[in-house]
Amino acid sequence: MNQTFAIIKPDAVKDNKIGAIIAYLEERGVRVAAMKMVQLTRREAEGFYAEHRERGFFGELITFMVSGPLVLMVLEGENVRFRYREELMGATDPAQAADGTLRKLFARSKGENAVHGSDSDASAVREIGYWFPQHEIF
Repeated sequence: MNQTFAIIKPDAVKDNKIGAIIAYLEERGVRVAAMKMVQLTRREAEGFYAEHRERGFFGELITFMVSGPLVLMVLEGENVRFRYREELMGATDPAQAADGTLRKLFARSKGENAVHGSDSDASAVREIGYWFPQHEIF
């Protein structure tokens, strides 16, 4: 069993899609090992997305991520980081996402794309550690 990190972003929370997204994951054999709803501060969001600081979309990303509550999760399952990121999430732009993926089903736009997932095993370890102390993961 492997773990990865995921976020249900403010757009999907506002659209009341938390339960649908979790059900989607559980129906595909992904287990939620930790979860909490939070309202990010600008400082937390900037720290989490620090690797994107020099990119043109950074300011817009931070403004979006602090715009409302979101759900942080540790997901667990066989090959879960690859499966979640490559098979279940869908392309960043929901118009290009495969049918039946989370972003095709729940995203509003390329910028408000419903979910986040770690892009590598190293990122998953870093992102999980940023939000969850070990004693909160079950």
